[in-house]
Amino acid sequence: MRAIVLGIGNTILSDEAAGVRAAEAFERAYNVPDNVQVIDGGTSGMEMIEDLADADLLIVLDVVKSGAAPGTLVRIAGNEIPVFFRRKLSPHQIGLPDVLASLELLGTMPGEIIVHGVEPLSLELGMEMTEPVARSVPRLAELTAMELSAHGYQVEPAAVRRA
Repeated sequence: MRAIVLGIGNTILSDEAAGVRAAEAFERAYNVPDNVQVIDGGTSGMEMIEDLADADLLIVLDVVKSGAAPGTLVRIAGNEIPVFFRRKLSPHQIGLPDVLASLELLGTMPGEIIVHGVEPLSLELGMEMTEPVARSVPRLAELTAMELSAHGYQVEPAAVRRA
């Protein structure tokens, strides 16, 4: 089993950094097993194809425009995924749908895709996330660990050391 945790976003557009920061927070807070790869996708596109090919599970961390209150966490999975990619819920969504379409054409699509997102307040130029979104980043990291555990990956808090 191989899982990918993909944090995407632009770190100079305030809340747009949430996916990347959540992936970083996940790596700091948890012992990541060898069969889980954490990728800072930033605003990458087609260069991610090789990394994502044939993964059993892909967890995407991102900002998601759902119309909810800023800082609200959103989970998109299963049949909702194609709908997610039809509507532009994330400002930089050009790259990921193209990557996934290419993986599908190549027959190397991840077995399951789950998007964990947070509703942004501001996508203005700036290095700091807004308070409601910054508060949600640790929770995104926690949800990532819970999702991986639910799928059979052994994820432990970093305070727990492996024997």
